[in-house]
Amino acid sequence: MSDLRETVVRWQRGWTVARSLPPAEAVDGGLRSDCRQPTRDVEYLALDTDPATLAGLAGRVAAERAVTWLTVPATDPGAATAALETAGLVLLQKSEAMMAIDLRDHPRPEAAAGYRVETVRSGAVVKSTVVHESGQVAAWGTAGLSGTDAVADRIETHAAHRRRGLASTVMGSLAAAAVAAGAETGLLIASTDGQMLYPRLGWRTVARVLVATTPG
Repeated sequence: MSDLRETVVRWQRGWTVARSLPPAEAVDGGLRSDCRQPTRDVEYLALDTDPATLAGLAGRVAAERAVTWLTVPATDPGAATAALETAGLVLLQKSEAMMAIDLRDHPRPEAAAGYRVETVRSGAVVKSTVVHESGQVAAWGTAGLSGTDAVADRIETHAAHRRRGLASTVMGSLAAAAVAAGAETGLLIASTDGQMLYPRLGWRTVARVLVATTPG
C-alpha cells in the first residue's frame, strides 16, 4: 500500500463511483465533495493532518452555508483531534477506520442455507444482495470500481437476518466481482461494527478516521 495521502485520494474516487456522485474538487490540503448525503450536504476530505492544513480546511467548513463535514484519516488521531478542536470544530465521530486488503486473497464464503446471492455489475458499480428463500432481502452492499481499486460501501444486514455470516458473504461476492473486473486492492471506511468483521476477512487498518463539523 502506498502512502496515506494517495490511499485517501483513491478511496475517495471509488466512494464517489459507489454513490454515483460527481468528482470531488481539489482544494488546499484536501478534496471538496458536493455529496448531498442524508447526514451532510458537503464533505471535505483532508489529505494532510498538519495543523495549518486542518485549520484552513476548518475555515472552509465554517464558510459553507450547507451542513458540512470535515473527514480526516489520520495515523495520529490524538494530534489530529487536538488540531481540529483548536481550529474550532467539534468531533462527530472518532471511532471509524480506513482499511485495505489485497482482493485476490479475500475469502469468499458461501451463503448460509436458505439464502442465495445475487451480484450485478452496472458500469463501474457492483452490487451484491443476499436474498432469503422467503424472498426478503437479507443483506446487501456496493463497491465502486476505480482503476485497480474497489471501494466497498454501505454493507448492511437486515436485523432479522444477522449472525448468519451474510455480511461476509456480501463482501466475498463483491471482492470476486471486483477481481473479475480487474481490481486488486479493496478499500473502505469501517464503522465500529465493521471493525469487528473485516479483520476476520483479512482487512487491515491503515488509518483512523475522524469526522468534525462546526459547533451547533
